[in-house]
Amino acid sequence: MMDQQKLEFLSTALVPLLKTLPADTVMKWGKMNAQQMVEHISGFFRVSTNKLHFPLVTPPEQLPKFKEFLRSDKAFRENTKAPVLPEEPLPVQFASFEDAVNDLEKEIKDFLRLFTDDPGLTTQHPVFGELDFEEWVLLHYKHVVHHTRQFGLTEQPKGDN
Repeated sequence: MMDQQKLEFLSTALVPLLKTLPADTVMKWGKMNAQQMVEHISGFFRVSTNKLHFPLVTPPEQLPKFKEFLRSDKAFRENTKAPVLPEEPLPVQFASFEDAVNDLEKEIKDFLRLFTDDPGLTTQHPVFGELDFEEWVLLHYKHVVHHTRQFGLTEQPKGDN
């Protein structure tokens, strides 16, 4: 069953929250600056809409364990690194932090439109495998909360480890 609060956060609260973040904010952990973080989140949305593709790196027999994590209240640990990304953050692609946030807003809208137009659609995540809309909402929420915590915009939700 769709978690409406998480969907609402992604669709209406995330971008305004990011717009309050000064571009020069120092992260609490990790290597990305604020603009790299926003562009990284945009890239993650592009994966969910099939604009960006990575091969599946998780052995099929381990996928149920990853889906269990996805559906849990557990948060990503600090400094969790995606196995398909380089060790160092990617260079920024946009001229400004504001431009990067505007791109993220567009990518979120594209995500919502794609799955609204095709409710049965699944797309592949390189670690979690094929995900439907509900699963992508859960994963995007975990991911963005991880990064908003990284920059002091949100706290770790109660009950998360």
